[in-house]
Amino acid sequence: MKRELEKRSGGRCELCNTQESLNVFIVSPKLGESADECIHICDNCNDQLSGVKNMNPNHWRCLNDSMWSEVDAVKVVAWRILNELKAEGWTNNMLDMMYLEEETESWAKKGISSEDALVHRDSNGAILAQGDTVVLTKDLKVKGGGNFTAKRGTAVRNITLVHDNAEHIEGKIEGVRIVILTQYVKK
Repeated sequence: MKRELEKRSGGRCELCNTQESLNVFIVSPKLGESADECIHICDNCNDQLSGVKNMNPNHWRCLNDSMWSEVDAVKVVAWRILNELKAEGWTNNMLDMMYLEEETESWAKKGISSEDALVHRDSNGAILAQGDTVVLTKDLKVKGGGNFTAKRGTAVRNITLVHDNAEHIEGKIEGVRIVILTQYVKK
């Protein structure tokens, strides 16, 4: 498996791209039965992920490149790190750009504690996900750059979840990007 990971990674850390001291890292809750369940990472990344060293937010700016990996295990770890560091501010932009297939996102979420994960719910209690389409359940006055009323029944496509507030989502209505309260939308 180590040879397969070395070939896939080109002999570099799949997170920070360094070439020194590379190890196999099993991405939980998977068991590491194949290379698809593991990543090839350096000692520095491994020590921070395993808690041997404190997380260094500046080190993880490298995820700007690695979050686009074709390897699901790399994307899962990048997503988890960005979520852990979302208080840094710059990580939220990266999370907004990142897209995970449903199965990959489920894997990523299983590896974080449930108390840390925010759940966005619509007015009927349905769980909202990044990229969903929702419909407004009430006429909403759009303030700021819009100064118009978004009518009840308006579809808002490709929503973005606000990562630090479960009651807010973002979406575009009439070309204007706005924050919408989840209590006024349904899936």
